[in-house]
Amino acid sequence: MKIGFYSPLPPQRTGVADYSAALLGALRRLDEVETDARDADVFLYHLGNNSLHQEIYARAVEQPGIVVLHDAVLQHFYLGTLDEASYIEEFVYNYGEWNRDLAADLWRSRARSAQDARYFDYPMLRRPAEVSRAVVVHNPAAAAAVLRHAPQARVVEIPHLFVPPPAPPAVEVVRLRENWHLSAGTFLFGVFGYLRESKRLWSILDAYARVREAGIDAALLVAGEFVSSDLERAIAPALARPGIVRAGFMREEDFWRAAHAVDACVNLRHPAGGETSGITVRLMGIGKPVVTTDSGENSSYPAEVCLRVPAGVAEPGALAECMIWLTLFPRYARRIGKHAGKWIAEHHALDTVCARYWKLLCDLHRSY
Repeated sequence: MKIGFYSPLPPQRTGVADYSAALLGALRRLDEVETDARDADVFLYHLGNNSLHQEIYARAVEQPGIVVLHDAVLQHFYLGTLDEASYIEEFVYNYGEWNRDLAADLWRSRARSAQDARYFDYPMLRRPAEVSRAVVVHNPAAAAAVLRHAPQARVVEIPHLFVPPPAPPAVEVVRLRENWHLSAGTFLFGVFGYLRESKRLWSILDAYARVREAGIDAALLVAGEFVSSDLERAIAPALARPGIVRAGFMREEDFWRAAHAVDACVNLRHPAGGETSGITVRLMGIGKPVVTTDSGENSSYPAEVCLRVPAGVAEPGALAECMIWLTLFPRYARRIGKHAGKWIAEHHALDTVCARYWKLLCDLHRSY
């Protein structure tokens, strides 16, 4: 069986590229897999919510196969690749002629699309969901979103994969914390990944300020690139407060060194786009406690493997309580991390995930 594989791949600096590179290597151990193949027995397309996937999307619609939705929202993909008339027609195709005026308003207001919940309430999934022979998602929220747009679609939930990295030498982790002027007893929280409005940085900084006001020895690492220069300028004064360590984009080895240096990760997302966070999976995979948003995207995780906070007005206060609890009871924090590492190893391991893909690929090949 020849598999046609379409996805961004490294050196593209995206989580989809890293995910796809790992999966590609595993599938190639099972059979012939060709990237960007013109012909194949089964095609596997990886779609995300940005213009990197434009040619892949066109190919997936033209020659249907399996679509992997890394984001269950394609709004921003369409906003970045279509003109106004085409965007409105695609919106009408998804939600009906009676929503034409809403489509026009969303186009005019697209500068707010990163934080306006309307863009997440209308994911525009109908076309790829209807034409594809199967749609792979990583969590229940994404599965539900696909079925709302295409009730007859074959939706298969496959967990986000995790490849354990080599552990950095302990001396390097200690040295890194020393470079950040942290004492051995300082509890370090970490925020990783592309920094956008939906990462809830304002709430995190508010919660961290409450932790400091409680007299707790804690620090906050904010690591990653801002996707919006406006957000970066607005939040810069808050990032200059005592106890906050700022780092930009990290190479893979630097990321893992920093990930091992933190005591817990805060990885919130609201509004959410049906994506399973690779940051959450990675930090849980190395045994770190992670504070996530209480949402359908995270509903597959058992209660003992992570902490959840509600989105909305209660978010900063609930997050502060979680952060204070983790610092006051580090033994329980380590226990949560241990449970998390075990869960990820059992359910998100590369071989386990690859076997799920392989079964689906074989099922579809036999049904041709």
